[in-house]
Amino acid sequence: MGIIIKTEKMKKIYQPYSPHPKIALDNISLTINKGEFISIMGASGSGKTTLINILSSIDEATSGNVFLFGKNVMTLSDKQKANLRKKQIGFIFQENNLLNTLTIKDNILFTLKISKPDQKNFQNEFNQLVKSLEIEDILEKYPYECSGGQCQRAAIARALITKPDILFADEPTGNLDSIRARQLMNYLVNINKQYGITIVMVTHDCLVASYADQMYYVEDGKITNHILKNDDSFEKFYNHIAKIAMQLDLYKDA
Repeated sequence: MGIIIKTEKMKKIYQPYSPHPKIALDNISLTINKGEFISIMGASGSGKTTLINILSSIDEATSGNVFLFGKNVMTLSDKQKANLRKKQIGFIFQENNLLNTLTIKDNILFTLKISKPDQKNFQNEFNQLVKSLEIEDILEKYPYECSGGQCQRAAIARALITKPDILFADEPTGNLDSIRARQLMNYLVNINKQYGITIVMVTHDCLVASYADQMYYVEDGKITNHILKNDDSFEKFYNHIAKIAMQLDLYKDA
């Protein structure tokens, strides 16, 4: 499949020269291959959001190496990193960040520069994307006229319209009820399988994490567990993840 993300002994330290430096990530080494669906779990303050921010080049590591598409992010300029994010990376956040002054369709197309927006190939791809996400009937509506689930699906369409190689999702179900959350996760699974897009998702929810192919658990800035789904059923993978989370919670409370 090919390696798409790799870190080597990566550290992130906030205020490294102060009397009390904060080690957010410590000695992180991981490899993510093209087409994989990864979930990253951990308690609040564990470092999981810092990790996804560094993997996506939004934040910088203090030391170690971070490779994205075979390039060492530590050596890239801000402009080079911005170009990577623009051309090859999509983002979904807990807040959909749609603009209320634009229709859903215009929000989806906002970051896309198209020389001929009416060209047949693009229009076919756009139609297929909004159809797969079941948002065809809200394209002319504004975000404030739509439900939370509809807005989140529109945010996914906006992230996918540029055909990214990697989709980073930070607590994408955080503002959704359980039914909408399951629907959204099924959409992400279909996107991963249908388009072969690598997905790296942060979540605190064991059920949400179970939709991925493998799970990394971050605790106090370190990866303490890494499990693969392989041929396990969804239920077995969920139980394995839940057991790890419960054991760590009980250990902290002891």
